[in-house]
Order: sequence, then structure tokens, then C-alpha cells
Amino acid sequence: MRIGLVGFGFGGQKFHLPYIQAAREWELAGVVTRSPARRAELAAQAPGVPAFDDLDALIDAGVDAVVLTTPPETRRALVLRALERGVHAVADKPFAPTADVARELADAARDAGRILTVFHNRRWDTDIRTLETVLAGGELGAVWRVVSRFDLDDPGTLEVGAAHGLLRDLGSHLVDQMTHLFGPVDRVSAHLDWIGEGDARVDAGFAVSLTHRGGVHSTISSSKLTRLAERELIVYGERGSYVSRMSDVQTAAVLRGERPAEARAWGVEAEERWGVLRTADGERTVPSAAGDYGDYYRALHAAIAGDAELAVTLEQAVHTVEVLDAARESALEGRTIEL
Repeated sequence: MRIGLVGFGFGGQKFHLPYIQAAREWELAGVVTRSPARRAELAAQAPGVPAFDDLDALIDAGVDAVVLTTPPETRRALVLRALERGVHAVADKPFAPTADVARELADAARDAGRILTVFHNRRWDTDIRTLETVLAGGELGAVWRVVSRFDLDDPGTLEVGAAHGLLRDLGSHLVDQMTHLFGPVDRVSAHLDWIGEGDARVDAGFAVSLTHRGGVHSTISSSKLTRLAERELIVYGERGSYVSRMSDVQTAAVLRGERPAEARAWGVEAEERWGVLRTADGERTVPSAAGDYGDYYRALHAAIAGDAELAVTLEQAVHTVEVLDAARESALEGRTIEL
């Protein structure tokens, strides 16, 4: 199948292109970017892949699906246009500025009879894939609480405006990870760290408590301005605990210039950073699973071909936006929000 990439900024270059290239099921048909500098980058990173001026020109060239990785404020119009033109669409996060818009886009996809999904690639993070093996092993028993902290020393990438903020950026992924592992959320309580004033006011950090329908309580948090760069997962269960401080393995590798299509092993954490499982039987390190964002694109291909269920469903994507809306409302009003 043929796939097109709309937008070639940092996300398009570092989080999409390498993994589309690694998923051999797909042929990259083209990239939409008008910037001469980014067209030069495209020629260097994907020789022979054509650049287009807009979404319609890309679709006219013949594609089965498009990946929309332009700024959030462009998301709605591009999703609707792709569906109107009859192609499947992947929307980058945040999927929508509000749950109402998310539901509008979901309805449009159903009416068009096309697949619409969201790039919640961090389900395929190395630490999350490893945690899945721990949970599947059953040694923790019933899970009570989970702490997920992802702090970034990255002030230069914090964007201002109603469509931006760290909650809707990285928070989209952290919410999706928790609901992927522990199911839908019933109650939300949140605190946001604000900077700026007026139209330039934006959240630069967050701490959000989620009560899952199945009884698990999870807490997600992040910051971009505190000069702290750490990833931590702590799981408390009735029979023990699991602690992981793995790094953002795949992103670090891509930033070093490595590519998953060329690597013998991809997305595996160094042994000294493996997580530790503690139970009545003692403690042991848990070998790293292999994280691979390319699996997102392989799963997408299988879903379009009818060989598998869609990995990130519209129901899940809309629920994530509902949780983000509730977190913002909770922080602004100082109360717990029931979903």
C-alpha cells in the first residue's frame, strides 16, 4: 500500500519517516512540505520520494492512507479533507482540541467508511512493552496503583496557544498508555503548571490522577521547564512492586542518527537500566522488551487489509481527549471531574 506524510517538521522527520521506512508493507508515496530547507532534508533522508505542495496534490498522486503531522490547529480541516477524498488517515496527537471535535471527526470517518486513527505510538515504548510482560506474568497480582513520570528538559519546544501545552502534547501519550494498560477512566483530578499571560498562557507541566473503571489508580506527570530529564514507572500490586527507569530508547537512537530499518536490534534498553520486580520471592531484574514504533505502521497496514483489528480505535482516541478535557477542567476549577 501507498502512504503519504503531511508535514515534515521535527515530528515528521524523527517520529514518522524512519518507522514508515522500516515498515516494508508500505511504500512512501510522498511528503507534503513547501519549505525549501525541509525539501532538502527529505531528499537527503528519503532519496527519490517526491515533495508536494498540499494534501490534495499528494492524494492525486495516489495513496491509500495519509499521516497528518502538521500543527494541531490544522488537524480538523486536514482530517475532514482526507476523509472527503476517500483515503484512510492517521492524525498526530493531540487528536483534537476538545472531545466534541474528536467526536465530530470520528463520526466523519464512520460516514466516509474509512479508517481514522491517532498516532499513539508510545504504546510501543520500550518501558511500556516491558511492563506489559510483567503484567502478563501475574507476579504482581491485582494492580493497585501506578506512577508514570516523564520529565523533559526541553524548554525550546514548548509552544503557546489554545491548541498547545504539555498536557495535550506529551499528556496525550501518557493518558493513552494508562488507558491502554488499565482501561477507561471514570474520575480525573489535575494540577497544571502555568506560564505566560493572556493568549500566551500555556501549561508547562502537569500532574493528573486517574481512577480507572476497573479500580486501578494511576498518576501521570511531566514538566518541560524544570531542568529535569527522567522517565519513571512504578507499579504497586497486591503481591509486590515493579520499578522502571528506562530511557526514551528509540528517540535517543534516532537523534543519534540511527535508523530502525538498518538496525540489527531496535528499541532494547541497556541492561543496567532494566526494571526491578520485587515480590515475596525476592527481587529480580526484568529483561527489556523491544520497543518499535514501526509496529504501529505494521498494525495499521494489517487493519486496512482486514487482517487485524485497529490497534488505536476511535473510541480509545476520543476517550483520551475526554480525559484531557476533564484534566484541564479539574485544574481550572479545583475539583475532581466525573466522566
